[in-house]
Amino acid sequence: MKDTVERLNHLGLTTVARQWPAVLADASAQNLSLDQWVNRLLDLEIEGRQKRAVERRFRESHLRVRIDVDAFDFNHHKSRQQIKTRVLRLLDLDFLNQGVNVVLIGNPGTGKTFLARILGWRACQANRRVLFTSAMDMLNQLLASQVDLSLVRKLRTYTAPTLLICDELGYLSLDQQTSNLFYQVISARHAAGRSTILTTNTPFSEWSNILHDARSATAIADRLVENSEIFLLGGESLRKAKKSRALAEEVQA
Repeated sequence: MKDTVERLNHLGLTTVARQWPAVLADASAQNLSLDQWVNRLLDLEIEGRQKRAVERRFRESHLRVRIDVDAFDFNHHKSRQQIKTRVLRLLDLDFLNQGVNVVLIGNPGTGKTFLARILGWRACQANRRVLFTSAMDMLNQLLASQVDLSLVRKLRTYTAPTLLICDELGYLSLDQQTSNLFYQVISARHAAGRSTILTTNTPFSEWSNILHDARSATAIADRLVENSEIFLLGGESLRKAKKSRALAEEVQA
């Protein structure tokens, strides 16, 4: 048996190697046919490889947390109730096949990033390539790459993933150089038909205040909006609401 396990590991059939003794015992106890036994081993190997692929996608995504839609409180505010059907529809990930963008607009704490991470984790589970980044971290990385002449290679980091989640656009204003870099990322993804999820606290009508000028704002917005789902999240910060409830409960106690 030891020689068999070693050969299986050598062939890269690591799940089969690990499960070999148990499956062998089950095959004997249940009097499985050769075909049944082989198929059980193959099913185990396929399942193991799928799990490892999902774990690899998650590590590479930089999402940091796995969040399912059940954790999203749709009853927190009426704006969440209004978008529930559309959000649930996104979970089938067909928007990735169609290159649809998702733009989440709302004040801090209203659930934009939380919802973006839900969609990102869902895509990882489907073995799709995902990258989560803040807008400023992405732009700082691209700026730094201009110094060592690696901009073309670094751009591929953000343009190649099936799904790019660009978080927190609008917290800092962009100058001409960073606006141009942001445009290059969005334009390249648009041309390739790849989906981008963007979270921002700034409505489209005010993008000229956070991008270098109205021309840059219009060019970027046009590419994002042309094929997109736009969600407006309102209400007070959920974090603030939870803190207020906790203080109220403490006072009552």
